[in-house]
Amino acid sequence: MSTKSAVLTILLENQGTPISGETIATKLSLSRTAIWKAINELKKEGHHIESVTNQGYTYLASDVLTAEGINLYLAPTTPKLSIQIVDELESTNQTLKKMAIDGAPTNTLLLVNKQTKTRGRFGREYFAVDSGQGVYFSLLLHANQQFSEVAQYTLITAVAIARAIEHFQDRKVMIKWVNDVFIDQQKVCGILSEAMTDVETQTIGSVIIGAGTNYTLTMEDFPEELRHKATSVFPDGYAKVSRNQFVATFLNEFYQLLANQATQPVIDEYRERSLVLGREVTFTYNRQPCKGTATTVNDRGELVVNLDNGEQLTLSSGEISLTSY
Repeated sequence: MSTKSAVLTILLENQGTPISGETIATKLSLSRTAIWKAINELKKEGHHIESVTNQGYTYLASDVLTAEGINLYLAPTTPKLSIQIVDELESTNQTLKKMAIDGAPTNTLLLVNKQTKTRGRFGREYFAVDSGQGVYFSLLLHANQQFSEVAQYTLITAVAIARAIEHFQDRKVMIKWVNDVFIDQQKVCGILSEAMTDVETQTIGSVIIGAGTNYTLTMEDFPEELRHKATSVFPDGYAKVSRNQFVATFLNEFYQLLANQATQPVIDEYRERSLVLGREVTFTYNRQPCKGTATTVNDRGELVVNLDNGEQLTLSSGEISLTSY
């Protein structure tokens, strides 16, 4: 661990309370000059650290994404992660794919402050927010599973995001099949899970789960055409908690759901949070427009739809639209 990282960890553990440079230096077996240099580096990165003579350093609320800040809130049962944070990227999923090929370990988490080429399903680009207003990350898991099991990661991610939001906001969070998270009929998060195939075993070698969450965007921050369709975790623009704590809460929920899949399948909660079940939906199937009522999500995560003509279809992929909101 670098000096800067070690100093930040101590400051975060004592957030809001002064701690002297001498105490930090003693804890780390370093000189006070080394501590002073590390503090100045952290200030340049945007951390709010108050220096008071004869009192020491006080870490004030700062929304700077850091591995140290995330680790501070992780549950003991959450596995150790390799966390990397960059200021700007085109796509966390695409970058993490390259990292996986180069040998990145399982449970690698890549976060970015600003993503310039956000990509949803079917390769579509979507609105990217300014630095600090969103939470963009991708998580790498070396899964070694069958293709039919990959959909579970999207379901688990959606439920974990929903739970994380509800930790900090008294608002009911719903899920639009299969990968969009909604609050009050407005989209707050999009998820994109991608598989990397092991050709020799014909299985999924790795899964990359990407999620982009609107965090502190106000209505005015959205393009006019999205203002009635999108929202944020904190739509007034003021976050009650740091992005670090939000990401850690998601990770705690995600790994808990993943570990309990054998005894408590996530599909039950996914169904309870469904925005589409019992409602009329439209979609394209075999290049033909279709309309019907979404009746259930089966145990494989597929959407079952009763068509208006009496037929029943089971959708394993694709996109649906609600005919009314």
